[in-house]
Amino acid sequence: MGAYEFLALNGRGREQHGVLEGDSARQVRQLLRERGLSALEVAPVSGQAGKDRPQSQRYTLPTAELVVMTRQLATLARAGLPIGEVLATVAEQTSRPRARRVLLGVRSRVVEGLALSDALADHPRVFPPFFRATVAAGEQSGRLADVLERLADHVESSQALRQKLVLSLVYPALVLLVAIAVIGVMMVYVVPEVVRVFSGIGQELPWFTRALIATSDQVRVLALPAVLTGLLALVGGSLLLRLPAARFTADRLLLALPLVGAAVRRLNTARFIRTLAILTASAVQLLDGVRLAASVVPNLALRRSLTGVGRQIREGSTLRTGLQQTGQFTPLALSLIASGESSGRLADMLDRAATQQEREIELGLATLVGLLEPLMIVLLGGIILAIVVAILLPIFQLNQLVTL
Repeated sequence: MGAYEFLALNGRGREQHGVLEGDSARQVRQLLRERGLSALEVAPVSGQAGKDRPQSQRYTLPTAELVVMTRQLATLARAGLPIGEVLATVAEQTSRPRARRVLLGVRSRVVEGLALSDALADHPRVFPPFFRATVAAGEQSGRLADVLERLADHVESSQALRQKLVLSLVYPALVLLVAIAVIGVMMVYVVPEVVRVFSGIGQELPWFTRALIATSDQVRVLALPAVLTGLLALVGGSLLLRLPAARFTADRLLLALPLVGAAVRRLNTARFIRTLAILTASAVQLLDGVRLAASVVPNLALRRSLTGVGRQIREGSTLRTGLQQTGQFTPLALSLIASGESSGRLADMLDRAATQQEREIELGLATLVGLLEPLMIVLLGGIILAIVVAILLPIFQLNQLVTL
């Protein structure tokens, strides 16, 4: 029994997509008729590639959904159920249509005789290479449930770190945007109104107010061109960064920036070490583990420096020596890795090194945000205060004239 994707019309003439299991496309069409649906297309979920492959093979899934799915697979696999039954049960339990289609597609390939890791390869946008390699190692070692649990922990911890980084930057970004909006409104609308009011008085304005008016004029003239230029630069930069050479250059420059480069380096190396830890703990060969762990590093410049580590290991070097020669890893991480190699506990030491680096990243980010927030408030508050003072000065001057 295989899985078939279908496109059908319901009684109201609306299209419905889905996946059904059946012995043939004809049987699936019969099942659709019994449900009151008119089949338009029925195609087997198979390992086709390219544009003609089933839609479910082009899906992506949210990280949280992948974590839940992987944990459910691990729980049922630990109970000793056949993998085909495990996949069918999880597909039945999930409320997400995309996840159900992916799972049924994988089950269809498993029923055809493929290993689970090979069946996952039909959905590369859901299950990355390191995920599939780890599952393959779990199948070979007979520890599939443990490996799936470890994978779920890994994906979940990576997502948690990413969310912490994003949430830490949300408040400063909001403060900056609101302040820019307030300053822009004051410069474009409030200041010109002040000029209109005082222009008929004939009294010379204070130099501070004149400077503000000149700045306001420049802002009104340059605001639209600046916004358009920024949008064009953003779109052009996004398109340019799709080219590998341009992205490599940008990533290399990013690593060279003070402070930012160090943070990016630690983020990428922590991800490499964490991925290598789970691969090593799952009995993946070290050479394959280094190659797969390097492939998940987002920074292309750093990824290229890691590609030579496998060659050095093949020539007889230790992992610690190979990583040290890249110049990208902290002394503490290298010491922990060397300790793991000498004691035979490499996976544990890699995991500890990754945890240590992630803590340092979180601490550094918290410190940076703690410094940025008061600095931004003081700076932006000072700018707004200067605008208010420049507006009030002519009023005070006029009051003095009236008093005299």
